[in-house]
Amino acid sequence: MPDSTNTTRELLDQLRQATSEELVERKQHITESLFNLRFRLASGQIEDPKRVRKYRKAIARIDTILRERQLGINQRGQSQ
Repeated sequence: MPDSTNTTRELLDQLRQATSEELVERKQHITESLFNLRFRLASGQIEDPKRVRKYRKAIARIDTILRERQLGINQRGQSQ
């Protein structure tokens, strides 16, 4: 989860070390959590509305890493 890391760098390191299958599973879990989070936000039960943004960004980061792997691009954005 995006909340389990202290910094963005830690999250990126974890994501880059994970396999593609793990990333897909993690994305699915974060997407489900985001869905539930939006319901709680709408009903006023959430204290930190910034969590929604963190979850959306985590999903985008996972999508980016998966796309880089699909295209064969390394983590610095240069072709191999």
